[in-house]
Amino acid sequence: MSYAFVVDEVAGAIADPVRREILLMLREEQLSAGEIAGRFAISRPAVSRHLRVLREAGVVRDEADGRRRVYALVTEPLEELAGWLGRLTGPAGWGHRLDALETEVYRTRRDRRRATEADRDQRDRRRTAGADPDERERRRVAGADGEQEESA
Repeated sequence: MSYAFVVDEVAGAIADPVRREILLMLREEQLSAGEIAGRFAISRPAVSRHLRVLREAGVVRDEADGRRRVYALVTEPLEELAGWLGRLTGPAGWGHRLDALETEVYRTRRDRRRATEADRDQRDRRRTAGADPDERERRRVAGADGEQEESA
C-alpha cells in the first residue's frame, strides 16, 4: 500500500466517533466482536460495519477463536498518520531556520555581554591594585599638583 493511501484510509476510518472509541477499547485489550458490540447502544450489525471499516484501513486485525472473532489494535498505520500530522503541525519552510538564527543572536549577545563584564571586572581589579598605568599616571600627576600647591 502507498503512503498516501494508508494515510487517507486511516484518516477516514478514525473520522467516526464510534470507531475512535473502539480503537481506545482495543488499546487496553483484545476484545471479541460481541464484547465490543455490548458496550454500545447501537445494533450489532452497525458495530460489525465499523469493525470492517477499521479492518480494511489496517488499524485492527481479527483472528478466529472458535466461533468468535477477536479484534486487536494495529498501531503502525496510526503512526504513519501521526507522522504526517507532525509534518503538518511542525515548523514550515524557514520557520525552524529563523528559530535557530534567533537562538544564535541571543547566544552572541550573551557572550559579548559576558566578555564586556569580564573586561570591566579586570580593569576594576587593576585599578584597585594600582596596576592600571592610566590610573598610576593620574595619581602621579595629582600628587605632583599637590606638591606644587604645598610649595606655593
